Amino acid sequence: MKPILLQGHERSITQIKYNREGDLLFTVAKDPIVNVWYSVNGERLGTYMGHTGAVWCVDADWDTKHVLTGSADNSCRLWDCETGKQLALLKTNSAVRTCGFDFGGNIIMLSTDKQMGYQCFVSFFDLRDPSQIDNNEPYMKIPCNDSKITSAVWGPLGECIIAGHESGELNQYSAKSGEVLVNVKEHSRQINDIQLSRDMTMFVTASKDNTAKLFDSTTLDHQKTFRTERPVNSAALSPNYDHVVLGGGQEAMDVTTTSTRIGKFEARFFHLAFEEEFGRVKGHFGPINSVAFHPDGKSYSSGGEDGYVRIHYFDPQYFEFEFEA
Repeated sequence: MKPILLQGHERSITQIKYNREGDLLFTVAKDPIVNVWYSVNGERLGTYMGHTGAVWCVDADWDTKHVLTGSADNSCRLWDCETGKQLALLKTNSAVRTCGFDFGGNIIMLSTDKQMGYQCFVSFFDLRDPSQIDNNEPYMKIPCNDSKITSAVWGPLGECIIAGHESGELNQYSAKSGEVLVNVKEHSRQINDIQLSRDMTMFVTASKDNTAKLFDSTTLDHQKTFRTERPVNSAALSPNYDHVVLGGGQEAMDVTTTSTRIGKFEARFFHLAFEEEFGRVKGHFGPINSVAFHPDGKSYSSGGEDGYVRIHYFDPQYFEFEFEA
């Protein structure tokens, strides 16, 4: 399994994301550049230039017309995917930590950090109403008083968003009324990443408490736990197999004190039902910050603290692999 190495960032990767068809891979890092690549051969399609700080999050809408990025320069920007033109600029009071299109691509949500005396907020904008964008007036803004949001995704059918907090709590916020529909606390530490399954019926969370957990996306019932001995920075569900990939490694600030072998910088594959690890992929010289499965399930990508993104196409053995219970 020789990976395709994507060298387009000079600082550590913060998030990678495929579009719905999987022909494009969007990568953002702690530098101001947003890159988009062809996933089939790793050729760079282009960049979206405009941010002036680290970019924390990226999302593409359903038909890959628009790209949304949120950055530590206190802005969220909307781009034309094809031309790289900036379509909208939403200014915030603090860094934008998460952003996302709903299923129809008409409504965007973004959450901001609690910093510089400002509260953590989730804002919702309707792109069909230009006045909301021009006046920077979201149709709804939910304050999060207790613990700041560290990761968030749209729930099924765009009715709610599922948000993971610094405290380890999971909340479901209604996109209509803004109220908390469900609240659960299964993790003991910060939730670094949330990713939905292909059919949006369940999602996997990655946490600093060294576990990844599987939840039902409507009821937030906890179903499975995948345990490691290092913080998990990211986890993704395979679209066509009962597999979950975990990316992590120790805290970035402790990396220099250990060799790569002890650092546990591998991507680890677990069986969804049996919660057992069945494979590892080495490669990164530092913790893995973001993992993503290709929508066809035949490859996956990982982005690391080393600033590289690696696209791995699975060997035939992976597809023939039968888990022996």
